Amino acid sequence: MIRSLLVANRAEIARRIFRTCRELGIATVAVHSDPDAAAPHVREADAAVRLPGATPADTYLRADLIVKAALAAGADAVHPGYGFLSENADFARAVIDAGLRWIGPPPEAIEAMASKTRAKDLMRAAGVPLLAPVDPGQATPDDLPLLVKAAAGGGGRGMRVVHDLAALPAELTSARAEALSAFGDAEVFLEPYVEGARHVEVQILADAHGAVRSLGTRDCSLQRRHQKVIEEAPAPGLTDELRHALDEAAVGAARAIGYRGAGTVEFLVGRDGRPYFLEMNTRLQVEHPVTECVYGVDLVALQLRVAEGEPLPAQPPRPSGHAVEARLYAEDPAAGWRPGTGTMHRLAVAEGPGLRIDSGLADGDDITVHYDPMLAKVIAWAPTRAEAVRRLVHALERARLHGPVTNRDLLVRALRHTEFQDARMDTGFLERHLKELTTATDGTTAPLAALAAALADAAQRPATVAGRLGGWRNVPSQPQLKTYRSEPDGTEHEVRYRLTRDGLIADDHPNTRLIETGPQHVVLEVNGVRRPFDVAAYGTQVCVDSPLGAHAFTALPRFPDPTARTEPGSLLAPMPGTVVRLAEVAVGDRVEAGQPILWLEAMKMEHRVTAPAAGVLSALHATPGRQVEVGAVLALVVAEGDEPPPRTPHRNQ
Repeated sequence: MIRSLLVANRAEIARRIFRTCRELGIATVAVHSDPDAAAPHVREADAAVRLPGATPADTYLRADLIVKAALAAGADAVHPGYGFLSENADFARAVIDAGLRWIGPPPEAIEAMASKTRAKDLMRAAGVPLLAPVDPGQATPDDLPLLVKAAAGGGGRGMRVVHDLAALPAELTSARAEALSAFGDAEVFLEPYVEGARHVEVQILADAHGAVRSLGTRDCSLQRRHQKVIEEAPAPGLTDELRHALDEAAVGAARAIGYRGAGTVEFLVGRDGRPYFLEMNTRLQVEHPVTECVYGVDLVALQLRVAEGEPLPAQPPRPSGHAVEARLYAEDPAAGWRPGTGTMHRLAVAEGPGLRIDSGLADGDDITVHYDPMLAKVIAWAPTRAEAVRRLVHALERARLHGPVTNRDLLVRALRHTEFQDARMDTGFLERHLKELTTATDGTTAPLAALAAALADAAQRPATVAGRLGGWRNVPSQPQLKTYRSEPDGTEHEVRYRLTRDGLIADDHPNTRLIETGPQHVVLEVNGVRRPFDVAAYGTQVCVDSPLGAHAFTALPRFPDPTARTEPGSLLAPMPGTVVRLAEVAVGDRVEAGQPILWLEAMKMEHRVTAPAAGVLSALHATPGRQVEVGAVLALVVAEGDEPPPRTPHRNQ
């Protein structure tokens, strides 16, 4: 039996596996990069081994260092988690060759599914339904739209949708470059893009005794940049015939490669109800908790028992109810899903009946540019889908998220959207509805939250207010002024108020009474209804939470810094990252508004930096491989009409 397990991963998935290990009485070993030295997964482990360096390439992707770490710490088994080396057959072999137990499928099964092109050949031979590949040289307008995919890819990397044949060569070149950078393999392939399709997957389990089982379906259609955001189990709205076909195809795929352990077979389901094989993930999925909630199982525990040689239980578990998972990311959906970095001052989601929170962060942890910006997964279970969605929305709305901008509001609006409520979503849902999902519909709560922030700030000065109504002293007679900027939309709120013996007088808030005030808590009565506000300040950042919603502000100084300006037309780095490649433009070239100038890599994703306006590229300060900080000037585009006039020589020259 396994006595000590090393998890070759970090953050949320490492903590998730450690939780099961503690329940089973298995000792735990963590590995960590230098930025992760004080991370929660390191603190929770029984032992930890440093992997010198900061980037994944130097640390969590170093199979040799991880195997040495396992041996040095006395572990007898290795669990890869997901991402990093979890689907690397050479790593699995290295673990086994070192005399350690590998918690995963045989290396040969990983290898069979490692390349999407080879996997499709295997599945075609096994009779699994799939899309026919398209030869790039033979593509015609009738084949559009097309999807370019990296053969060794995952997580949306090296993937492009093509609607115009003229754009195909450039998209192939771009996808190959991204695939090579991300996976060390530039191979890409082309297949039809199924518009309006759903992404449905099947969880499978297999043991070493010939048993292969399906644990039902999951719907993962809500995606951004081909990466999943909201998942649920079971996939709603499928006919019994389609569910049976998916189960049969998934079990057939697992048997075709001699699979063992937990895995997932992914399908596209077209509007006509026909399924098409996408890929098989030979590991635990990020979204595995929804299946655990519905089937009442611990998939990590089952992985460990299968690795120890135990057969699967004779009676398969029966499903009950519905579960929905939302991934909280530090990102700004309205700004091209730009990831955020910085300190997560507070991350608190109230747990309760039917709620589960899986996170790799603790209050005060830093979100760095090196890793995926996922903060937590919030999972809700209930007897029905509608109840599970309502429970999840409530938990997200009441969460305390103090730090970088998050996708919380988008998640809440997506879950409440009629298409999602009626299970009519598809993989294009978020792109199609992005504007309405990122546009605030109620402009009344932010000014009220800004008033609460100003009153809480005043409560920190005892000469101004004693802390409760009736305890005023040294009351100022003239109006007080505070200005806050909403993040991330930039709306400014100017708060004018006076605290008098008769109570609060606020210019823009008639019919508002101050009931209670303190540095961290304010209660206002608005039109006869009491509204509580919790206020937390971190330097100039102020976070206000209430049942009306959450708001983040930056407190603005009375006199702005006149030097905090950049030259018009400057292309600034939207986040810390590495310049991975430049567009085929040179200084002096004319560029169009929105034309890509360069690409930055940060948090496992590539981000285009584009020209802000049509004009001339007058400066380019970026080179491939250069690491830049947020706000760094990368290039300068002089807009048309703004070019300086030609210099007139002085008469004495």
